[in-house]
Amino acid sequence: MRKISYCMPSIGEREIQYVTDAITNGWGSHCYDYIFKFQNLYKEYLQTKYAIATSSCTGALHIALKTAGIGPGDEVIVPDATWIASVAPITYLGATPVFVDVLEDTWCIDPCEIEKSISQKTKAIIAVHLYGSMCEMDEIMALAKKHNLIVIEDAAEAIGSEYKGKKAGSIGDFGVFSFHGTKTLTTGEGGMLVTSNDEYYQNAMILHDHGRDPKIKKTFWAEKIGFKYKISNIQAALGCAQVERSSDLVDEKINIFELYKKELQSIDGITMNIEQGYVRNSYWMPTLILGQKLNIERDQLISHLNDQGIDARPFFYPVSEFPEFSTLNGQENPISKKLGQRGINLPSSFGLTLDDIQYVSEHVRSYLG
Repeated sequence: MRKISYCMPSIGEREIQYVTDAITNGWGSHCYDYIFKFQNLYKEYLQTKYAIATSSCTGALHIALKTAGIGPGDEVIVPDATWIASVAPITYLGATPVFVDVLEDTWCIDPCEIEKSISQKTKAIIAVHLYGSMCEMDEIMALAKKHNLIVIEDAAEAIGSEYKGKKAGSIGDFGVFSFHGTKTLTTGEGGMLVTSNDEYYQNAMILHDHGRDPKIKKTFWAEKIGFKYKISNIQAALGCAQVERSSDLVDEKINIFELYKKELQSIDGITMNIEQGYVRNSYWMPTLILGQKLNIERDQLISHLNDQGIDARPFFYPVSEFPEFSTLNGQENPISKKLGQRGINLPSSFGLTLDDIQYVSEHVRSYLG
């Protein structure tokens, strides 16, 4: 049977060359060479002052929250429509996530809902750029300034997206990224924390290195309890090659989406990813929202596509519905709930051909009648 994978990376000769070099020569005094290069390439790509490579985006977010002073009794506002990794690090620090609804069109956190949810306990906002869409960052930053809040951009799914000429992750106090094997740029597993704030960077670096302060010249001395979220030199070598190819990789993602849009735009009753006039959406994941009038069960459509060898996936469920958060008092978020019930992600692997996209689209059209 024909098999169309959900989200596969693009690995070429440059990646193989760099990784081979790291495996062969990246030891001893050279064990950080590609890590330093990766960090430098990434901060130049984003136009931020600092970048810290990590073993995951979750780790990067954990460090950012800790650096921001988040702890027990604090509240952090998050969108309900996201993956658990955007929320879990809040709980690691004993703080409480406050789930708010998202906008109907971009599926990103609603600034009006943020403002309604700010309390005396609120310390930070996590703005998740979902599936490549961009949050309304001007409004979010204005709210943060008004209420003295930290803004962390979760740009795990939005590498290459831009808001008014600024790349996702470069606008808030911190930005965090994922280089999981499904992402636009990959290191297999990995992440990045970025900031342009000198103090935040110095504190984050100490936390990132098991609490060791470089100003204290004592070997193996830990000034505080830190973390172990380091990326390997080998993974960083892969990341260097990917960043050097970032423009082409982002363009290919956009092209994949545009081909899907052309094939599916005639279907009445569905909506797809949008792009505000001041945004460049990198379209990490082509997404369909099935309108109520179609009277189609989302999971049945996914099963149908899977039966045809098409690896489609559901939209994220509202995180507030997970058992771990059932005791939190909060409002229901109807848009997040609807998206979680009626959204479907289509395959977006690098290397998809027009024939592949037409095959997927044909089976979507035929099932929807």
